[in-house]
Amino acid sequence: MLAIVCPGQGSQTPGFLAPWLELPAAAARVAALSEVAGVDLSAHGTTSDAETIKDTAVAQPLIVAAGLITAHALFSAAGLPPVEDSALRGLPLVLAGHSVGEITAASLAGALSEHDAMIFVRERANSMAAAAALTPTGMSAVVGGDPAEVLAAIESAGLTPANMNSTGQTVAAGTLEQLQVLKDNPPAKARVLPLQVAGAFHTQHMAPAATALQVLRPGLSLRDPDPVLLSNFDGRSVTTGDAVIESLIAQVSRPVRWDLCMGTLVSMGVTALIELSPAGTLAGLAKRAMPGVVAVAVKSPEDLESAKELLVAALAEREEGNA
Repeated sequence: MLAIVCPGQGSQTPGFLAPWLELPAAAARVAALSEVAGVDLSAHGTTSDAETIKDTAVAQPLIVAAGLITAHALFSAAGLPPVEDSALRGLPLVLAGHSVGEITAASLAGALSEHDAMIFVRERANSMAAAAALTPTGMSAVVGGDPAEVLAAIESAGLTPANMNSTGQTVAAGTLEQLQVLKDNPPAKARVLPLQVAGAFHTQHMAPAATALQVLRPGLSLRDPDPVLLSNFDGRSVTTGDAVIESLIAQVSRPVRWDLCMGTLVSMGVTALIELSPAGTLAGLAKRAMPGVVAVAVKSPEDLESAKELLVAALAEREEGNA
């Protein structure tokens, strides 16, 4: 079985979108997504510096748009219809996204249209940026160390374990003062690395953003996801459109359990994984936490051929099942 996963905030780097804009129709598609998002995604993905694209209001729509552009290119290379035509329905694969990447995954699963996905991420980004402005907050990755000792150190500093990415990587979130306490008192055999994000995402500091997104909910057109879509909350599949939007809204202020998502992928028998652009983080985690799984990080169009081979193999698996 194949998994297609979509990265979250912090995965973006200056200029990463540039090679994708050289593909046929990509520039026009990015322009259309930019209009909905209210952000010049082309400029931010090509010429904006690291500090600019760190801004939550820029980073989140940029990452979702990049994933959608990557998916279009991949499906086209594999001879599949466009994303908006529900290209993946019925395929033996599973979709998942880390944090804001769950919006990308939900759109690919058909639960949200591209238009609604961009509206949702626009409001998510703006409301989270507003919530982050209320109190100076941030996030730091804790790499290594004993898991129990890591959690104890995070709790001792008054922080929240906002992202449980794997047994060797937990992201702590809270005020800058609390993060400094953790940095000054790291767990044994662990490193504390500040992340390029502008707030304490996936904590109660983001509660105002979740409230704002509830207001947006009635205007969205929802469908039941197909293929399987996993939730960041507990790693389990979400089977209805209502459950998808509940997960997307709630995850703004509750921890991301990517470790549980990877556990579900393993239990489902996933043998190959494609990470859409801006790729690298999730494929790296998979290589460490999902032994034997072939992982392809689609960082640029040069990686499309390797990803296409995995997708074509999934198509062949479906045909064999229907024979």
